[in-house]
Amino acid sequence: MIRAAILTISDSCSKGTRQDVSGQTIADILSKSNFEIIQKKTVPDDLQKIANELTHFSDNDNIDIVFTTGGTGLGPNDVTPEATASISDKQIPGIGEIIRAEGFKKTPNAVLSRGIACIRNNTLIINLPGSPKAVRESLEILLTFVPHAIEMMHGGGH
Repeated sequence: MIRAAILTISDSCSKGTRQDVSGQTIADILSKSNFEIIQKKTVPDDLQKIANELTHFSDNDNIDIVFTTGGTGLGPNDVTPEATASISDKQIPGIGEIIRAEGFKKTPNAVLSRGIACIRNNTLIINLPGSPKAVRESLEILLTFVPHAIEMMHGGGH
């Protein structure tokens, strides 16, 4: 089983004024595959709080992969990619690129997502967009190669 965490970044979800549909969408999709959800949290759009949670997941909880959702757009509070980059050991540009490229086939707005992917310690961190539809479409792509990426990250062959 792949040990996963989900981090929803949303001011309104963290205040309880909006339901976390995107985070639940991730959980629902992962539960149908070879993933065990270890943690599921929500934080506001705050660079330091996001970085702190990502650091905790990757340094303390023996998590293989963290999926974030939200905070990847162009809004003034959208700081998820910056928070992720701030705690990164290695960036993996191809993951963000494929999410945007495949998303563009469905909507030109996909190019406005700034999500990134990286490794910290032995944890793969992937920023997903905030919309449930974009989450589903992104995971369709990601689940074709994420298990292999995690195996490689842990020292497995190519």
